[in-house]
Amino acid sequence: MTWNINDARDQKGRIAIVTGSNIGLGYDTALALAGKDCRLVLACRNMDKAKAAQRQILVRYPKAHIECQTLDLSSLKSVRSFATTFLKSHKKLDLLINNAGIMMPPYSLSEDGFESQLAANYLGHFALTGLLLPVLAKTPNSRVVSLSSLAHNWGEIRFDDLNFKSGYSKRGAYGQSKLACLMFAYELNRRLQKAGLQTLSVAAHPGVAATNLAQHFPRFLTAFFPLVGQSASSGALPTLYAALGDDIDGGDYCGPRSMRQMRGAPVKVGSTRASKDQEAAKRLWNLSEELTGVSFLS
Repeated sequence: MTWNINDARDQKGRIAIVTGSNIGLGYDTALALAGKDCRLVLACRNMDKAKAAQRQILVRYPKAHIECQTLDLSSLKSVRSFATTFLKSHKKLDLLINNAGIMMPPYSLSEDGFESQLAANYLGHFALTGLLLPVLAKTPNSRVVSLSSLAHNWGEIRFDDLNFKSGYSKRGAYGQSKLACLMFAYELNRRLQKAGLQTLSVAAHPGVAATNLAQHFPRFLTAFFPLVGQSASSGALPTLYAALGDDIDGGDYCGPRSMRQMRGAPVKVGSTRASKDQEAAKRLWNLSEELTGVSFLS
């Protein structure tokens, strides 16, 4: 038996933050949550694009409650500003969906001096989760969903050169960032359990999905996506399963079931030995606290 969005309970009265929700997987995740009557915060870098997404969702679901708030995950200043604004106006948070990301761009450093994929995909979400943990922790049945990727198989955590200042590989840096996201999801759940908190930390990946993330791919490669992959709406289903599934436990990882997790209905999936290395996860957590200046569950 497989899960689909029709299996999810009504979400009336619940609130979700979806990062990077103006396009691609994030937009389709937000759209599906709106269809379940979940109150949404579209957390996006570009406010014009966020408002355009808001209008599109309202065409489909005119009664949806949707806010737009600026969030640039590659900027720790922006992450702190977002969290401060949210906490001033909201007393609960049921779902934090750490979706936003960039994939294999040319080398650049964020304003905080981090390799761009590490900053936007991982460190920004690490800081955001820590800053929002107080409201997550007091919200019954809350969940944090971290987006990883099949690319976590490519990577290793380069503790001696996280920012690829020596020998940049856009593929390696992307793999590192997505491995870090998955290690974070597992380690966060262990720490939540140790602290006696009821918030669940889970992870998901979309398989091979046709989204804007492929903008830096060679055109000949993207031509093969429809043959092995799936649409953004299908790619969003593992995230939605992780967020809404009744049988989800803390530490679960969700992805497509078919063609080596490249496409298909959402199920619970396995991950690499490296992603489950608890000593490396602790080291990464400590380093992330140092780099971001956000400490929690330590």
